[in-house]
Amino acid sequence: MKRLLPFALVMLALGAAAILHLMKPEAVRAPVTIAAVAVETEILQSQSVFLTVESQGTVEPRTRTNLVSEVSGTILSVSDKFVVGGKFETGELLLRVDPTDYQVALQRAEALLKGAEAQLIFEKARSAQAKKEWEFTGRPLSEAPLLALRVPYLAEAEANIEQAKAEVERARVKLEKTRIKAPYNGIISRKNVDIGQFVSAGIPLAETFAVDFVEIRLPLSDQDLSKMSDLDFTDALRGKKVNLLGFANGRSSSWEGQAERFERVVEQTNRSQYLVVRVGNPYDLKDLNSRANPLLVGTFVTADFVGRELPNVFKLRRSGLIQGDRVALIDANSRLKLVDVELTYADDNYYYISGLDESSEIVTSSIGIPVDGMVVEVKNTSKGESLSRG
Repeated sequence: MKRLLPFALVMLALGAAAILHLMKPEAVRAPVTIAAVAVETEILQSQSVFLTVESQGTVEPRTRTNLVSEVSGTILSVSDKFVVGGKFETGELLLRVDPTDYQVALQRAEALLKGAEAQLIFEKARSAQAKKEWEFTGRPLSEAPLLALRVPYLAEAEANIEQAKAEVERARVKLEKTRIKAPYNGIISRKNVDIGQFVSAGIPLAETFAVDFVEIRLPLSDQDLSKMSDLDFTDALRGKKVNLLGFANGRSSSWEGQAERFERVVEQTNRSQYLVVRVGNPYDLKDLNSRANPLLVGTFVTADFVGRELPNVFKLRRSGLIQGDRVALIDANSRLKLVDVELTYADDNYYYISGLDESSEIVTSSIGIPVDGMVVEVKNTSKGESLSRG
């Protein structure tokens, strides 16, 4: 009996365990919830996009000149406009060199001309007398020697007249050059001499620049050139509108220029080509006081102009392109759909793509590792308010 007691206890414990197992309540299974990923989207429409070419450069005068004296002498007078920044117009008298020596030279040349004219009259009279004397011989004039008719002496007198006239004209030009005049409408940028100073021929008196036009050389990289149309590389480029931005008199200002030409040379230092842009009448000399934004020489400006057209493309923010050339669409069930697209062009802010349907809703926010069929929740922000779509 004692030997069966342990066995009975074991069996009793197993029975109790079986009864408890049969009496336990059935577990309630909790519903499985798939968490939706919050995303931002943008609905895209196809459009034709014109690329914008941007560059920058410094305003330079179209013409810059070293004003040089062609005569020597003491400067007797200078114009009030002969100062740095002085504005002048074509033909204005800027300086006057002492003309005394050149007036004397002109008088001497005129005296020599009168002497040559008198000598010519004398030779003409001798020649006429020689012809009469030859006629007395009864022989024809055609048989007369040239010396007998004084033909060489008459030709020499006529040549002396021409030489004397040339000397008079030379002296007159030299005298005129003592009055140094402005070669064009412009401004003086550097002044080297002043009244009372002796100058020699060939000495620079001042540096001036023309203000009828200014030019800006815009460097264009290969990426910039890729934004331009084929016509932009022909003569059709000339006159194309170019927008310029910079500062004038301490204020932000804008100007409108026109493309003038390509220099058609690749700069070795930066591997760029240069487009030259021209702006007319930048200083407006006739009414300078009323112009608040003159385009001064030396101003640094940024420039942009319209490049080539991309027809029927979708303009997508750079965050919208994933896994190479793919985008994530949102279907009617708020699930993710990955679609391949064709990348037409890209700049610093946007991709220009094709291969989408109109009004496609594209995910533009980061979504980690995108998977086809992933459940998403659209949460777009507009003017600071959260807009959700389940």
